[in-house]
Formats: sequence, structure tokens, C-alpha cells
Amino acid sequence: MNVNLRSVFVLCQTFGRPMLERRDGKIINVASLLSFQGGVRVPAYAASKGALAQLTKALCNEWASSGVNVNAIAPGYMDTRLNAALMDDSERFRQISERIPAGRWGEATDVAGAVVFLASTASNYINGAVLPVDGGWLSR
Repeated sequence: MNVNLRSVFVLCQTFGRPMLERRDGKIINVASLLSFQGGVRVPAYAASKGALAQLTKALCNEWASSGVNVNAIAPGYMDTRLNAALMDDSERFRQISERIPAGRWGEATDVAGAVVFLASTASNYINGAVLPVDGGWLSR
């Protein structure tokens, strides 16, 4: 909760303050597909990411009228060192992989595109969104 929620709250306050003063800015939080689902064997993580999604929406409600966009990306299963143990579990890896419509785990470049979009002027009217970057996981 301290890493996934409290630190994000403090950072949003810290960086949001000058954005509010100049009436312009973009905040992009990092949620998770577990912001939408309970997950397996990770209840504290899922709870913290669910709370982060709600924090993103609450800050949108407070700051959008002052020109600050607050959104989040919600990465799905990513091929990173953080997921090495999960990927090494052949049964769990198979189960997860079979559910991803894109047929693969995500990569850092997949997340980068969503961040660039939310940081750009193309997203000026997008606020309070939690954008899944999950290869279609949540559609199943």
C-alpha cells in the first residue's frame, strides 16, 4: 500500500500543485489489470492497484476543471524480470498465455505507446481513464 498507493498520492500532490497553478499538466499513473480483477495469490497488490484506479478518478474529478489531466495505464502480463518467477512456473505461464487474445505477453514498448498517447495533446479530452494495455486480457 505504501509503494503502490501512498507514494503515488504524495507524488500526485507534489507534481500536481504546480500543474494546477499553471492550469496545465498531465499525470499518468501506473495501475494494473488487477485494478479490475482480484488476481490469484496477490490480494494486497490487487487491493492497492484497485485503490490507485479510484485515486486517479478522484483526482480527475478535482483537477480536470483546472486543466490537469489525470489518467492511468493498466498493464497486463508483461515479459519483465518482475514476472520471472511467474513465467518460470510452466503451468501458470501456460494458463495466462492461453487467455491473452494477442497470443503473447506484453513488452515495455507496448506500454510506452499508451504513455506517449496520454502525454500528448491527442488525449486532451481524456480524463479519469484507466487504459488497459493487456493484449485483450480483460475482454475475456
